Amino acid sequence: MKIQNYFLIAIGGAIIGAASGFALRALDDADRQPIDSPVKAVEQLDVLPNFSYTDLEGRQRQAEEFTDKVVVLNFWATWCPPCRKETPAFVALQEAFDGDVQFIGIAIDDEEPVREFADNYSVNYPLLLGDIDAVALSRSLGNRHEGLPFTVVASPGGQVVLRHTGELERAELESLLRDLTSSG
Repeated sequence: MKIQNYFLIAIGGAIIGAASGFALRALDDADRQPIDSPVKAVEQLDVLPNFSYTDLEGRQRQAEEFTDKVVVLNFWATWCPPCRKETPAFVALQEAFDGDVQFIGIAIDDEEPVREFADNYSVNYPLLLGDIDAVALSRSLGNRHEGLPFTVVASPGGQVVLRHTGELERAELESLLRDLTSSG
């Protein structure tokens, strides 16, 4: 009797595993699905949309403030190890490209840990407090699996030139910023 129960559990697990594997493949292939498919792709934006989030000083910050600069828009959280690892490079690059490039961090996190993080890492660029709308914004920019960190680089005027999920290496980002600004 117990063996039969284990067998049924194993069969059920195999069916669930196969179904979830199919669902994950469907998500990975979402942009290649026919229009009448039940799996729909999220439209990926090629230009930064206007967004508005509160910074740590309580001010509403708008995307349009930064349209004349290269924008590095980073979705992150204080509890995310790769986010923590890439922050010192972002701070250094913000300083190196100041005036031509604007880093913006959108934290998918609570205010107090973000404030503490900003102090500990001497963050020199705006940190905005995101919410569920910020997760939707990251998804619309290409973060299909809503992973963190997720970084988008846009040229002046907002044209997206890079989407990157996971830790972004300083050398890769610095090279791109040099190309986009012809400085550094």
